[in-house]
Amino acid sequence: MQKRTLLAAMALTPLLGACGFRLRGAPNFVFRSIYVQAGRGAPVGTLLRRSLESASDQLTVVKDPASPDTAEVICQIISEQAQRVIIGSNVAGQVREIELRLIVRFSLRTPGGDGLIEPVEIRQIRNVTYNETNALSKAAEEEMLNKDMRNDIVQQIIRRLGAVKSMQVS
Repeated sequence: MQKRTLLAAMALTPLLGACGFRLRGAPNFVFRSIYVQAGRGAPVGTLLRRSLESASDQLTVVKDPASPDTAEVICQIISEQAQRVIIGSNVAGQVREIELRLIVRFSLRTPGGDGLIEPVEIRQIRNVTYNETNALSKAAEEEMLNKDMRNDIVQQIIRRLGAVKSMQVS
């Protein structure tokens, strides 16, 4: 039985390449330097800087806030909102379910002010069950989910930056 499963898996493996499947590689950026403009201590901005530094050897992340115009493009994190909304409670009014939301607005422009990516909003939402007897573990779970949402948004921003095909404003 195990031999059949192994043989079937080996026979189907070449078909994955035929369907267009391939691992997502490192993004190719049309610009060589970028400045990430974010509020002081903004978690998404900090994470985006770190991720861009490790994303490509050809990309330079300008860190000096006094000279953002030295970069070819400026990625501006316009706003970052973390929300915690109660969406479920029991008959006694005790919280049973919470919705965590992270909303980030960003844009990409040249130092001259030409918009390459107009302001766009990215949302991430996670639902968490809640039990007051496990409040400490639920707080840790919420923090882990918030971190996961930030990582997802940063990866989406990087993919959108990689999708810019020309430095010309369309």
